[in-house]
Amino acid sequence: MRASLLQLSSGDDPHENLATVRALMAEARAGGADFILTPEVTNCVSASRSHQNAVLAPEESDPVLAGLRDEAARLGTWLLIGSLALKTDDPDGRFANRSFLIDDTGTIRARYDKIHMFDVDVSPEETYRESDGFRPGTRAVLAETPWGQLGLSICYDIRFPHLYRRLAQAGADILTVPAAFSHVTGAAHWESLLRARAIETGCVVLAPAQTGTHAASTGKARRTHGHSLVVAPWGEVLADGGTAPGIVSVDLDLSKVAQARKRVPSLRHDREIDGP
Repeated sequence: MRASLLQLSSGDDPHENLATVRALMAEARAGGADFILTPEVTNCVSASRSHQNAVLAPEESDPVLAGLRDEAARLGTWLLIGSLALKTDDPDGRFANRSFLIDDTGTIRARYDKIHMFDVDVSPEETYRESDGFRPGTRAVLAETPWGQLGLSICYDIRFPHLYRRLAQAGADILTVPAAFSHVTGAAHWESLLRARAIETGCVVLAPAQTGTHAASTGKARRTHGHSLVVAPWGEVLADGGTAPGIVSVDLDLSKVAQARKRVPSLRHDREIDGP
């Protein structure tokens, strides 16, 4: 299985972002990719709620989703759209941050709405209130692929290990963690968290990331960490995308999942605990 992670620097124009992703998908497929993955908010990176309201669409009419489904079918490859920011019919007007697993015919095989919202004060100059604009999801999602079971997650979810343990104990072989990770927290925690989740679960972790300073026609420009990572079930980093946009491809041996779990079968060693 060859997985190709697309490291993007998406701006706030969904149509421009779609063209960029389609070109990179074609390049990855020409390089032998069986499974292509994009980062969080592939369609629009924006800190402006008014701009998001102007350019985003519901799932059923979103041009980026339609275009990427068409491209997956044209290329005959599986695709994880890390996430799209989408309008919903929620009375409060909040968006969904939704990941899509697309098969090689362009069919949607799974959807996952980000559960944990990034509501943090990184510094006096860098604060986030994701829940102001996005509604949280409520369901963990596991999906079948030709290579094994895939557990879906998005970005800030990585700080909640119980989600990944639950996915692994339900059968996940591969965990996806598409992200638009903060530059500050990414430098401190990104690799450590991804390696920890791989080691704890014995899963392959695929983490395509947004990178750099993102073009913004309205509002403050965001800066993200980059460093798309592929982590083996034993915790080794198999590939690191650095900070430039591009493609990170790795040939994966999924038999390593069973090997890691045989060596340390901790997924079967849960105990009931009293207290505190």
